[in-house]
Amino acid sequence: MAKLKELLKGIDYRVLQGDLSQEITGIEYDSRHVNVGDAFICIPGFKTDGHNYAAQAVKNGSRALLVEKPVAGCEDCTMVQVNDTRELLPLLASRFYNAPSQTLRVIGVTGTNGKTTTTHLIKAILEETGYAVGLIGTLNATFQGYEEKLANTTPESLDLERFMSRVRDQGGRYLVMEVSSHALDLGRVREIDFDVAIFTNLTQDHLDYHKDLESYCDAKLKLFEKLKVESGRFAVINADDPHADRFLGASPGERITYGIHNSATVKATGVRITSRGSTFDVVYPEGKTTLNIRLAGFFNVYNTLAAIAWALEERIPPQTIKTALEKVRGVPGRFESIDEGQDFSVIVDYAHTPDGMENILKTARQITEGRIITVFGAGGDRDRTKRPLMGKIAAQYSDFSIVTSDNPRSEDPLAIIEDIVAGLKEKETAHYAVVPDRREAIRHAIYLAHPDDMVVIAGKGHEDYQLIKGKVYPFDDRLVAREYIREKERHE
Repeated sequence: MAKLKELLKGIDYRVLQGDLSQEITGIEYDSRHVNVGDAFICIPGFKTDGHNYAAQAVKNGSRALLVEKPVAGCEDCTMVQVNDTRELLPLLASRFYNAPSQTLRVIGVTGTNGKTTTTHLIKAILEETGYAVGLIGTLNATFQGYEEKLANTTPESLDLERFMSRVRDQGGRYLVMEVSSHALDLGRVREIDFDVAIFTNLTQDHLDYHKDLESYCDAKLKLFEKLKVESGRFAVINADDPHADRFLGASPGERITYGIHNSATVKATGVRITSRGSTFDVVYPEGKTTLNIRLAGFFNVYNTLAAIAWALEERIPPQTIKTALEKVRGVPGRFESIDEGQDFSVIVDYAHTPDGMENILKTARQITEGRIITVFGAGGDRDRTKRPLMGKIAAQYSDFSIVTSDNPRSEDPLAIIEDIVAGLKEKETAHYAVVPDRREAIRHAIYLAHPDDMVVIAGKGHEDYQLIKGKVYPFDDRLVAREYIREKERHE
């Protein structure tokens, strides 16, 4: 609990009605979650306006409303007007939960691809060391058996502060989180005191929101610019990425680099990729060690190097790092193998950008003796310019492509597919089929597969739903693939 007056200290506000002396039991921005005694903050969103739900919040028990404009039908509660409720929310949340990030050691990972795998690898290293670790990312937020499903890669600031307070109050020492460009641009992590910032890579994504790659990069840089110059705080940067210099320049304190090709603090040499994983030597200032990990692909070598570079700077013993990483079997929906005893491979991956597609298909080509059959689509209401690029990459690396629906959202699935096919057609010898129904597309790919072929199902990874015309439908690529593999095995 906290007094509303204390929460608003130093804020420019105007009391429209009521008083500020009352105790607030919680803060909410979704009226459906309001409990008796909560303060409800009305945030104008991209699709709806929280002010429209103020009366419902009061009906559910809200004692105070924080608004940008007066709202009617809420006479029985305190109403406080501020200039920008979205900007206020991170500060209010941090104050209410007593700034948990100042107690925890917070590691933020940003980049287009690799965030989820890198955070999971860091968590594995910390747990091998004996620490209790909170994790926030695309898959969920987890701590010591507790789990929250998330709507965004990086949740709203209130949800972040609430979860971090749980980790702190239950004895957690570390918090590892994916930090999206949206979260940085919208200020969701403004009040989080990061100890470490890690950069994986930067390629085309989210240009529907950021408009151009420069703006997208600028958003990512904010994570590094906010690092304090203090002992124990540092940045970890992929030296092989073309944008590395910008991230190095934005980092005010200590900087650690990793890579395969360019000069770096931590390097991988002698990389060997197989269907079972990756083997490589890690060279760092104090020595050298050999790793045999169960994650295939050069992209996973980079993810692993990011985790190693962080861990070495964190003064974790190299043998502990090696033990932890060699235990990791994989991350759900990230180059995940679907094995029902069939004589061909099936891989499900979250790749939904041109670079992500190229990474997984290059790896597939390296480890596959037979053909590569790729099932993919593209999300609706998102960057349209990446669709033909993904089609072009699929044509380049696949023997046969099946273009289908991903999460079309409000768009016509056939219009999205048409954008993708334009890229496929750039290669005259491309072989492909259009199967708009994703379930049928996966079935088609499974039945096409011969011994030693690989079916790659890209785009949705861990997701267990499809978003179509405002509705959420249950759908999991992994479950559908298993269903049709078993069906095929029965018929043969």
